[in-house]
Amino acid sequence: MELSEDHINNILKSYKNKREREKERYDRLKDTEEFKISNREKAKKHYLNNKDKYQEKYQEKKEYNKAKNSYYYYKRNNNLEKFKEKYPERYDLLISNNYFKD
Repeated sequence: MELSEDHINNILKSYKNKREREKERYDRLKDTEEFKISNREKAKKHYLNNKDKYQEKYQEKKEYNKAKNSYYYYKRNNNLEKFKEKYPERYDLLISNNYFKD
């Protein structure tokens, strides 16, 4: 299916106009109380429906986040060598996840 230049330009223009209308509508509605209440309800419902997923995700990243926090603590106190000596498994975890290159 060959599309002419005019047809392609027309499609792009209509898409751009549609996005602009959607943005204007959102900007008008976002500060209303009804919108805020319904948005909060949707967010709460989504969280409650997916609570297990979030807990699994947290458990999976728990060690990685612990390693990052330790790294920042020792970096802030200029003791990175002490971090490498005291927590070699956390240091290796950060390297294996390409957090930084050594």
